[in-house]
Amino acid sequence: MDTAYATAAVRTRVTIPLSFADGYSTTAEAVTFKGLADGAEHLALVLGRPAPGATPLVRLHSECLTGDVFGSARCDCGPQLREAVERIAEHGGVLLYMRQEGRGIGLYNKLDAYALQDDGLDTYEANTALGLPEDGRDYTAAAQMLEALGTGPFDLLTNNPDKARQLRDLGADVAGTVPTGVFANHSNARYLSAKVRRTGHTIALPELAA
Repeated sequence: MDTAYATAAVRTRVTIPLSFADGYSTTAEAVTFKGLADGAEHLALVLGRPAPGATPLVRLHSECLTGDVFGSARCDCGPQLREAVERIAEHGGVLLYMRQEGRGIGLYNKLDAYALQDDGLDTYEANTALGLPEDGRDYTAAAQMLEALGTGPFDLLTNNPDKARQLRDLGADVAGTVPTGVFANHSNARYLSAKVRRTGHTIALPELAA
């Protein structure tokens, strides 16, 4: 990896059992780091083991308290996290849990943006109406984490072209991209549609019955 930033190092490795509400369970190696560019407490979950010669599967999942923990239906974050853990555990690879709530604007600002969405703005318009970036995420720390883990070439599990673009610009060896599932419902349909229209997410949206 040809880097233009300081290297990070592994701080702690610990094995933890994971269990989800639907009964799925697996085991992950949780890895913490020192020297990350933004100083945040990002976490890597190493799951499964790739077959000999296979390319690891990597997911960058941005923290979403409302979706990941409380099951909010206003986004697709919780289902994406659940899907990613199982798919990576089956294939072998790494899930990076990035502490970038609300596409980098923070929890309180995200909830303020929700209020503006209730008044008719889309998710990106709401962020800019608050004087914030449409998407404030920077993936330098993610590239550092992958380098510290010695990941090598990997396939990126994402529908977001900006993730692959940023990682490649940072020198990460993104061999290809693999789409996530589509987790649409009546509460998040406008949110997902805005992702497709505004930032080119590769999401095939279903027609939702009234």
